[in-house]
Amino acid sequence: MVFVKEKKHQIIEDFKVHSRDTGSTEVQIALLSERITNLSEHFKTNKKDFHSRRGLLILVSRRRKLLDYLKHKDIKKYEEVLGRLNLRK
Repeated sequence: MVFVKEKKHQIIEDFKVHSRDTGSTEVQIALLSERITNLSEHFKTNKKDFHSRRGLLILVSRRRKLLDYLKHKDIKKYEEVLGRLNLRK
């Protein structure tokens, strides 16, 4: 469930915009997507974990808001992030 430090560092390295970037929209979306994937795997074995399901819905909502922000700010980066994360279409 919890991020391994190396995995998180690798995601930041893949999506960073500049050399010291750790909090840009693209990085945040990528980190949230990884957490959502991990929680989805958790629910395959723990179907009745409703407290964690609420957390998952909050994460999905936060990612959706960040994606909407990125879409309005820079459509090219939005499409690039969607393609790199295989989110839709």
